[in-house]
Amino acid sequence: MNFLLVLLCTVVLVFALKKPVKRFPVLFYGIAVLLDVLFICNAFVPFPRVVSSALLLLIHKCTLSLALFVVVMYVGVFAQGSKTYLLPIRAELSIIAWILSLGHMAVYLMSYVPQVSHSVEHMSGATLGALAVALVLFALLLVLGVTSFNFVKKRMRKESWKRVQMLAYPFFLLVYAHLLLMLLPAALKGGLAAQASVAVYSAVFVGYVSLRLYRAAKGEPKPSRAG
Repeated sequence: MNFLLVLLCTVVLVFALKKPVKRFPVLFYGIAVLLDVLFICNAFVPFPRVVSSALLLLIHKCTLSLALFVVVMYVGVFAQGSKTYLLPIRAELSIIAWILSLGHMAVYLMSYVPQVSHSVEHMSGATLGALAVALVLFALLLVLGVTSFNFVKKRMRKESWKRVQMLAYPFFLLVYAHLLLMLLPAALKGGLAAQASVAVYSAVFVGYVSLRLYRAAKGEPKPSRAG
């Protein structure tokens, strides 16, 4: 499955690029912005097929952003003090994922909002549900993304910032709900690709929740950021 491959590649790259990401975060933010711009431009100006296919997989299907968010959340599960290797770049990874997701959200909402305003009665319940969840995700995404920047964090009270970052939990769960609303109709009709996607996403998200509950039950200390 494509997402599983992207996730594995993302994990390898994140480990390999830890030091550059920490030292030059703005460079990686710029790369993420560039990918978003290329993705939006591709809707109006056709790019070579290999480029279009890569943008479709990584940005349109939000696999790269989701893979980074998964890494961020799992780092929070495994973090013990400062011993987790990727903990020092967790904020930077969150911002990169946030920027990449904005391109997906912009195109997604632009394509569905006109349908709602003109033919809402013809849209399926699952599609309407997915759109409603997407709107909530967009709001949470803006709040979490903006407050991930250090210059914003420094201007907030510590307690307020921590409360805001707790929104990462419902955000992550709503992402799973959104994916299920998009995939389950096809999966229930026997679509093998959709069934495989549901299985992989379920393993990732249910695995996270299980580990999170296990850590909470053991009373282990939380990392400095929500996760």
